Amino acid sequence: MPAPEQLDMEVMTPLMEEAEGEEEEDVDVDEDSEHLPQGITFTQTLLHLLKGNIGTGLLGLPLAVKNAGIVLGPVSLVLMGVVCVHCMHILVSCSHQLSERLKRSPLGYSDTVAVAMEMSSSQCLRRGAHFGRHLVNFFLVLTQLGFCSVYFVFLAENIKQVMEGAHLNSSVETVLLYSNSSEEGAVSPTASSVSAAAGLDLRLYMVFLLPFIIVLTFIRDLRNMAALSAIANLCMAVSLVLIFTYILNDVSDPRRLPYASTWRKFPFFFGTAIFAFEGIGVVLPLENQMREPKRFPQALNIGMGIIIVLYVTLATLGYLRFRDDIKGSITLNLPHDSWSNQLVKVLYSFGVFVSFAVQFFVPAEILVPPVCERIRKSWRRAADLSLRALLVCLTCITAVLIPRLDLVISLVGAVSSSALALVFPPLVELMAFPSQPPPPLLLLKDLSIAALGFIGFLTGTYVTLEEIIHPDDQGQTRLHDDRNWTTPTTSPP
Repeated sequence: MPAPEQLDMEVMTPLMEEAEGEEEEDVDVDEDSEHLPQGITFTQTLLHLLKGNIGTGLLGLPLAVKNAGIVLGPVSLVLMGVVCVHCMHILVSCSHQLSERLKRSPLGYSDTVAVAMEMSSSQCLRRGAHFGRHLVNFFLVLTQLGFCSVYFVFLAENIKQVMEGAHLNSSVETVLLYSNSSEEGAVSPTASSVSAAAGLDLRLYMVFLLPFIIVLTFIRDLRNMAALSAIANLCMAVSLVLIFTYILNDVSDPRRLPYASTWRKFPFFFGTAIFAFEGIGVVLPLENQMREPKRFPQALNIGMGIIIVLYVTLATLGYLRFRDDIKGSITLNLPHDSWSNQLVKVLYSFGVFVSFAVQFFVPAEILVPPVCERIRKSWRRAADLSLRALLVCLTCITAVLIPRLDLVISLVGAVSSSALALVFPPLVELMAFPSQPPPPLLLLKDLSIAALGFIGFLTGTYVTLEEIIHPDDQGQTRLHDDRNWTTPTTSPP
């Protein structure tokens, strides 16, 4: 079992190794080929970067643009993407410098922070190196469990719409057949059918999903998830194509939308946007597994460039298409009277369901082994499964307590993603100069980025918690009124 501080570096390794399965089998067959280059290729690195950044956060970006404004939103999204990519480069560069200085193997995220503190000229920082490692691991666990809570809400809302949409569609067909064959004055079953379709609360869907997700997280070796993960990625890609096809059919005039929103709504934009750039946790694992590590900066620029373009495009077009009716996930705005729209929700939900196990891997491997080591050997297996089930229940409880997708995304982004993406990397760069003070421009740049992340953490957390504790009327309506999503209109018989 690897040490906890190494897990952030190794989380992607099993899935990468499966992608190289055929190559490794050839090496086993031919013992003379042991000197063949190992690691993932440039193209595989690009694909992993795309996988690590495309998830539920992407679908919430149209609402983020609404919270910032049709002009300020896309511009801020591009700027935030550039800053996040720069912080990824900082993290990779500092990891290289520190590992070469100490002649050690490649460092993970928490190792990089701890070693930078150990080599600092400040005695206080050197003493706190162990705490720094645990702090990064804490935010890694918090972020990954936060992703899992978001997945619970996402799955529940989309499955709820699919089930109710199928029921309502069948009810509409029944009503049409009934109206054509019944005598005048007969009572239509429409009202009772719609009432039955809208009867289940969103939280009940979360509870229904709980046992299936618990069983999924019992898979402890991610190599067994590689084929399923590939299918899930294909499903999500098809869903995105169908989403773009739908929203491009009717785009409103951007001049009718506010160019900039109020300052009170902007922290919601920050939390959702920083949540979407969730890939910093896979940067060092990818670079450390790459066959040609020197080409990683090029792969990072190309991959994240594609991500930023995709983010800005979907966020802007999604807001232009649905305007003020945009929901926490753009899939929730798709009408249920089309099989393609229902397919989008089913396929993307399947992709998110499989991704739950991958995101759950890091917190499980950090938290479960230390507990199991203190238990008798004969009970370790049962304790391992029980703790995994307990962690899944914890994410489910969080989702039940905050059953609004937009708020969960914003809270996770503001609290944990901001620290990992914006605060730690620039501070590590400043600590990487132990023998000399950093140049003034570098000091100003790094402190500005860290301050941006810290201010976003404070304001984003405050406004999100305030909305959770004192929700507005629109938020309450969203939980109990099923008319908030698009339904087909039928003329009365």
